[in-house]
Amino acid sequence: MSLKKTELIEKNQYELTFDVDRATFDAAVDKAYRASVKKINVPGFRRGKAPRSIIEKMYGKGVFYEDAINDIIPAAWAEAAKEANLEIVSRPEFDVESIEDDGVVLKAKVFVKPEVKIENYLGIEAERTVAPVTDADVDADIETVRARNSRMIDVTDRAAQLDDIANIDYEGSVDGVPFDGGKAEGHDLKLGSGQFIPGFEEQIVGHNIGDAFDVNVTFPEEYHAEELKGKAAVFAVKLNGLKFNEKPEVDDEFVRDVSEFNTVDEYKADIKAKLEEKNAKAADNAVEEQILNALIDKLEADIPEAMFETETENFVRDYDNRLRMQGLDLATYFKYTGMNLDTMREQMRPQAERQVKTRLALEKIAELENCTVSDEEIEEEYKRIAEAYNMEADKVKEMVDAEGIAADLKVKKAVDLVKEKAVITDVAPKAE
Repeated sequence: MSLKKTELIEKNQYELTFDVDRATFDAAVDKAYRASVKKINVPGFRRGKAPRSIIEKMYGKGVFYEDAINDIIPAAWAEAAKEANLEIVSRPEFDVESIEDDGVVLKAKVFVKPEVKIENYLGIEAERTVAPVTDADVDADIETVRARNSRMIDVTDRAAQLDDIANIDYEGSVDGVPFDGGKAEGHDLKLGSGQFIPGFEEQIVGHNIGDAFDVNVTFPEEYHAEELKGKAAVFAVKLNGLKFNEKPEVDDEFVRDVSEFNTVDEYKADIKAKLEEKNAKAADNAVEEQILNALIDKLEADIPEAMFETETENFVRDYDNRLRMQGLDLATYFKYTGMNLDTMREQMRPQAERQVKTRLALEKIAELENCTVSDEEIEEEYKRIAEAYNMEADKVKEMVDAEGIAADLKVKKAVDLVKEKAVITDVAPKAE
């Protein structure tokens, strides 16, 4: 393979012309023949035994050319791209220019990373707002823990109340005629949850276990079943049982059960400290978001559409991988959400555009600020990735090359530099 010509055909798009010698091409043609001959019927020959020359005479000399070219392109293109020394950001569009006695001449059109300009990226102004932690926030956190440690208690000595879980049989009718979907047995319903038609749950309150009674309701005008919209209905209900969710009292014993602390005061102080740390981190993330938005605004670049499309596909692929880790896939996800691949791409496109612009800005800053990365830093990053994914460092090195690691570390240094030089003002939260 040899690179014959590299030509700029329009802004950020190049056409590379490269060739493959005849011997390599002939070997690929012979390989394509051997792979296809078993599927070709030729009169007078057993299947798979027809000579290549006979098949070429029947179907044309170039019958195996397409398969042969597809076979040689990957290696030939890899060499051509490396020799061209361009920062290619799109998949190549290949074309065959000629097939001659001395070999094959191929062309590939690609987009390259654009020239980037960015100024005044140091001293960006940003506001940092840390939300205060209130007693209500602490209590809400404790309520979550109480709910996690609650237990179901059977009710035996009183009538139904709101927040009870009532086990009921019911059958609904309109004008005395039962309707589809209006009947169930042994259904658990939390009273006051709003799961059923307005007014239904409240009419169970006050009844005792074993009671049989009617519940009178009117279906909402916006109800999903057309034939029931706005209709008055009667449900024959039987109350089979009652339970309620008993939460533990917040005392020192509860604290010792759910934490490493001994007293309620210690427990609350720890929760408050953790919530304050969480709020501070959220504030820092918001500051970084402001800074990155400012960098995007300062970025000057004619970005090829291919970069946005490629990053969007990366987002889709990453989402698919996360679904598969949960035992799902995109097809199942689309079935339950009503989405399709195009709508998913449309949703992810803005995030992909932001990612591309941010990366370009930070790479340019890293270049302007002469950010460098040592071999030791690269090794440390390999180690960090290996520990994060519970893999051997050597396996990580097989999957991610050192050049990519170094590029990411330079971008991180650029982020840290811009954040360090930013002018950040602490601002009190706005009153709601």
